[in-house]
Parts: sequence; structure tokens; C-alpha cells
Amino acid sequence: MNKRLVNALRGAVALLITTGLCLPPPILAQSAPKEALVDLANPLMGTDSSHGLSYGNTYPAVAVPWGMNFWTPVTGKMGDGWGYTYDAEKINGIKQTHQPSPWMNDYAVFALFAETGALKIDQEERASWFSHKAEEARPYKYKVYLADYDVTAEVAPTNRAAQFRFTFPKSDDAHIILDAQNGGSSVTIDPARRRITGYVRNNHGGVPENFKNYFVAEFDKAFEVTRTWDSNGQLGAALSREDGRTGAVVSFKTSDGEQVGVKVASSFISLEQAERNLASEIGRDGYDATEAKAKAAWEREFRKIEVSDPSIDNRRVFYSALYRMLQFPRTFHEIDAAGKTVHYSPYDGKVHDGPLFTDNGFWDTWRAVFPWFALVYPELDSQIMQGLVNTYKESGWLPEWASPGHRDVMIGSNSANLIADAYLNGVRGFDVETLYEAMVKNATTSQGRPTDKRGRTLTAVGREGVELYNQLGYVPYDVGINESAARTLEYATADFSLSRLAAALGKTEDAKKYAAQAQNYRKLYDAESGWMRGRNKDGSWMKPFNPYAWGDAFTEGNSMHYSWSVMQDVQGLIDLMGGDRKFVERLDSIFTLPPLFENSYYGSVIHETREMQVVNMGQYAHGNQPIQHMIYLYDWAGAPWKAQKHVRDVMTKLYSATPDGYPGDEDNGQTSAWYVFSALGFYPVTPTVGEYAIGSPLFQKVSVKMPTGKTLTIEAANNSAANVYIQSVSFNGKKHDKTWLTREALQGGGTLHFVMGPTPNKAWGATKAAAPFSMSAPGERK
Repeated sequence: MNKRLVNALRGAVALLITTGLCLPPPILAQSAPKEALVDLANPLMGTDSSHGLSYGNTYPAVAVPWGMNFWTPVTGKMGDGWGYTYDAEKINGIKQTHQPSPWMNDYAVFALFAETGALKIDQEERASWFSHKAEEARPYKYKVYLADYDVTAEVAPTNRAAQFRFTFPKSDDAHIILDAQNGGSSVTIDPARRRITGYVRNNHGGVPENFKNYFVAEFDKAFEVTRTWDSNGQLGAALSREDGRTGAVVSFKTSDGEQVGVKVASSFISLEQAERNLASEIGRDGYDATEAKAKAAWEREFRKIEVSDPSIDNRRVFYSALYRMLQFPRTFHEIDAAGKTVHYSPYDGKVHDGPLFTDNGFWDTWRAVFPWFALVYPELDSQIMQGLVNTYKESGWLPEWASPGHRDVMIGSNSANLIADAYLNGVRGFDVETLYEAMVKNATTSQGRPTDKRGRTLTAVGREGVELYNQLGYVPYDVGINESAARTLEYATADFSLSRLAAALGKTEDAKKYAAQAQNYRKLYDAESGWMRGRNKDGSWMKPFNPYAWGDAFTEGNSMHYSWSVMQDVQGLIDLMGGDRKFVERLDSIFTLPPLFENSYYGSVIHETREMQVVNMGQYAHGNQPIQHMIYLYDWAGAPWKAQKHVRDVMTKLYSATPDGYPGDEDNGQTSAWYVFSALGFYPVTPTVGEYAIGSPLFQKVSVKMPTGKTLTIEAANNSAANVYIQSVSFNGKKHDKTWLTREALQGGGTLHFVMGPTPNKAWGATKAAAPFSMSAPGERK
């Protein structure tokens, strides 16, 4: 266009606007759409793992928070704990899963899959090539392109149900398979109602004889051909099968781009309850509605913690960790026809009133996951505690590792820690007297514990060696009880929790007794070596002693890892080690010693050992739980700036929102909870006392909605990758020179303000008065 003409037109328009003959359109205020925090979470974080080296040992769990059923794509073989691994090239199904970890394996599994062309039912034969480039994993949905069949498969969850959507090409032979897996199963096809129903019994322990998971799958397209198969893989026209392994396939013609939907639900109670779960949780909803509801469920939880920070990578790690932290323990109860909460008991095989939760190893999660629940989710924590009451009533014992019932895994009596921690931090609404009775039983007798199907006592339930522990003050090394020193240290911490709960319930004599037993850690401290050491029944030390040796007297670690397991009395440990200076030097040595190890107890190098070795942090083994609190112990010894340095190093170096993003097994949210707490700037070291040791906040600003209705705002001025050291702290405008924060203060809300810098302020928090709680510390907080 001619330049003069353009200028003339501009002038004319300006004149019209000036004279009011032509008004410009109003400028509407437009705010950018609010970022979906849930979409910052990466469910593939930690999936690049193997039996020999864990970067999380996770799978992409499609679920709602604490859901009864998760769903995940399957790349591995049926029954393999490593069901999905990032380096796999083929997918053979999308399964209902309840797996808490690959080491525990799965139960109540069945899988759906879609094909075109010649039907293939064998798992390996039917597997389709896929690419991560054509895969979308979100907490609330999973979508993948099955390249061999030109089919796109999608799934979106509810608590006890899910919707699938399969997009097919034009095909005269389109199939949807329901694989009921092995271990005993049944399928029935009902063409008139477009349904497949049945049950599965597969498990890896912790179930009674009548264990079944009933399912119903309802299709939105009529079946043209129906077939079922048996344990031998023989297809037939029979509408029903019951065998060691069964499956069903429905077939039809599809047009190009045609979408076939399947609504699926299950129940541990009955087929009727599975149908009820389907009707109540999905009903007439379409796939998009189910996906939107699942997304909203996650977003509600994520909105309780809003992070403002320029580092998108750090925010992604944070919300990916939060996603993992809000999955377990799993809901195991259902809602009956009368609207009542009921559950099938994996302990006595009966249906009872009330809540139940499962799939949790307290050896891991008592440390930070349950303290998070007490701080932010007291109502949920109360329900979980009542579920523990139900477990005790139905089995006679507290669970230590449930999946879904008692399993014989790990050590300790850590149920005491999370129960006492809940009650002493204000959680109510559960039968605490019954739980106290259960805790005392654990601490008194090892007789009458549950047995497995072979009649063997489950030594992980209760306290193995408790009679000797009560007699000697420690579990002896030479009486055939493995990992004796680790057991002693964990029992002493549990006794501390028990003493605190006893005092709160007015049981004065019990409180004194268990407080004295909480000091039993002293009996294992070897002054000559400066480390905790196994001790024989006659009082002599175990020989030979090698602090680099994994296992033996310790659990998945060595003496240098377990010597810090005195969360109840850090000052007492400081005194044993010779005072603050020597204690700090001993802490420092963990990072400066070479990553040497001796693994003869295990017969080979276990993955936890390898994970310590490869990260170049000396003897610091963050990939496993016993040492995860250790960094914060500098707060007790006048050197909190060292805690600040190391905690930031661990967050930066060992975590990322990528398939290799964890430093070891994620473990039911615990390794994630360490990050979530630490990124906020504090961590719960000592159970029951409601105090959090301060580290180094990762973000510039975080807002946390507390259950009190108040908001806690955490600010970190000048925060950056270089500015990791605290210069000063104030809380609600008042100077804060303690290295700890209280639960009451955090739940009360307000502004916690840090000023960060590139060099340590060695004066901040350096006095004994600034240190967190310790049994041996003087003063009112003793």
C-alpha cells in the first residue's frame, strides 16, 4: 500500500477518535490462565531403574491421591516387580496395580490392551513398540500410541475405578483384551450388557485364603465376537472361564478414528460392590469428565503448597516429589449400599466397618511422610490411625509392613513412632488407648505373632528379640537374630515415642520405664572405634568389626550410617562422641571418607551399596532411609551452616524430575518427603516433639495452606543456587535465632522470612540454647 495513503488513513482515524466520532474498543483486563501445578509433576521420575541400580524404582502411577487402585503401563513380564522400566521398548498392557515397590511386588492385577489384525493373547507376542515421544504420563492420565496396531490407549482414574479410551484405525479386526493374569482368576462375558466381570487372586503374600479382587468392565460398543482363554492359552467361545490364568477378548469392526470406551471398577468385597463402585465413582461420566475430576483432585492437594521461584526445574522436582508423597498408604476401604465405610480385611478375611489403609513400610515412612500428615493432613492421619486400630483388632498386631496384610519385611517397631507422633501433634478422632495397648504388646512379647502360609513366624511383626532386649537393654549379636544393632537402635527410638505417649495419657510409671529404655542406644556405643557396634549376649563386642561392612549387625547399611539413629537424644550422642567439635568432625567424615564397602553378609553388592558408591558423596547413602536425617544433626552441635550446605547439595545433585531422578528407592513417599520438607527449609528429625530442624530453603517463596485455615508463607530473600547459607531468620517479624521451628507455630501461619547469602553466618543458631529438642538437653524442653 502507498505510504502516503497509510499515513493519511492513520491521521483520519486519529481525528475521529479525538472528536469522539469513533471510539477505540475498550481494553479488557486479561489474566493469564492459572498454571496447573499438577502438570509440573512427572510420573516418569524414577522409572529408569533396575534390580541392580535404583533411581527410584517407581512406575507411572495413574491414580487419585491415596487411591485404592492405581493404573500403570506394563513393559515387563507378568508377575515381575519391575512392571514398567523407562528403557523398555514395548508395552503389553495397562494394568490395575497395588504395588508399593518392586521388592514387595503386586497383587490384585488385571490388564487391558487393544489390538488390530490377527489376535495375539500371549503377553510377549502381543507387546507393541512404543516411544516416549508418543507417550503422555500425568498423575491423572496416561496416554500412549501402540505403534504395531495404530491404536492410541488412554486411562484416567477414580479412587476405585477408571475409564479407558482406545482410538482405533479402520479395521475389521479390532480387539480389546482383558488379561486376568495368573494366580487364579475368572472371567465372564455378558454380550447383552457389554460387560466383562470376574475376579483375580494374584498376590505375593499378606492375604487370607478367601482373598479375591472382583472387577467389572463395561464397554460402550457392542461386541461382534467374544472369546475367553484358559491357563494353556487356548481360546474358545465359552463366555466364562475359571482357571489358574484366564482372560477375555471382545472384537468388533471400527471406523478410522473411532473411540471405544471402557469403564472399569473393582472391589475386594464382592462383584456387587465393584458394580457399586463403578456406579458411584463414574456413573454416566464420559472419559473427559473422569480425567477432569482426577486432575482436579490432584490440583486441590497441590494448591495447598504454591511455590514461586524462577527455577522451573526445581519446581518440577518439588511437585513430582509431592505427587509420590500423596499416594501411600493406599485406601483399602469402600462405601457400601448404605453409604457406610467398610473394608475387607486382609488379616482375617472378613468384612468390617470402618477405614483401613495399606501398602506401607513404616521403617521408611515414619521419618517424614507421617510427620507431614500430622502437620498438613491431620484428618487423614486420624483416619489412618483408626485403620491401625482396625488392623490390631483383626490381627492382634500392629502392621510394620502391610501389603495388603502383614508381610515379613524389614525390622523395627516403627508403628510406635507414627502413632505417638500423630497424637502428640494434636491428631484426634481415633482410639488411642487401643493403639497404646498394641504398642505395649509390641514392646513386651514376641509370642503369638502371625505366621505365613508355611507356618513360619513373621519376625517383622512386633519386635524380634524383644525379651532379650528387655533383659539386657540390647538385642545380642550372637543369638541368631540378624541385624541386631539396628534393631536395638530402632527399638530405643520406639521406646522414646512410647514414653512420650504414656506421659500424655497419664501413665506415669510406663512413661518412666520407656524413657529409660530410650537410652539403650548407649549400650551399643563403642568408645574405641567411635561407632555403634553389635554386642554379644555376655557383653563383649562382636568381632571382627568393620565400620564399612554392610548388613550383619545393621540393616541395608553399615555402622557409619546407623550410628546416627539416636533421633530422640542427639545431645546424648554428642556427649558420647566427645562434644560438639568431635561430633561435627565425625559428621564431616561421612562426606570425606571414600565410598568403601564390604558386602560379604549379602553375598553380593546390593543396590543400596552401589547407589552410595556412585554419587561421590563419600559414605553418605541418601538412597536409603537410615541416614537421611543425619545432615540435620549439625543443628544440635553448633554448626547449622554445614547442614545448610549439605542439604542443598543433596537436593541439587541427587534429585531431578527425570527418569533417573532419585538417588535410590523412592519407598512409599519417604525419599520424596525428605525433599518436600527440605525444600521448604526444615525437617522432622525427632518423633513426637513437634519440632523441625532448619536446613536451607530452596525456593524464593512458598505458601502453605495449613489445616487451621491459616497460611504459612516462607520467604527466602536473595535465594539462589549460590546463596545457600542463612544470614538471618525472622518469624512474623520477630527475630528467630533457633535452629528449629514448632508445629504450633507453622500451623498458626504467618511469614517465615529467611535472608540467604553466599557465605556462612557461623554465629546464627550456634549456641546450645538454639539447638532442637534432646532427651539429654537441659531446660524446660527436656
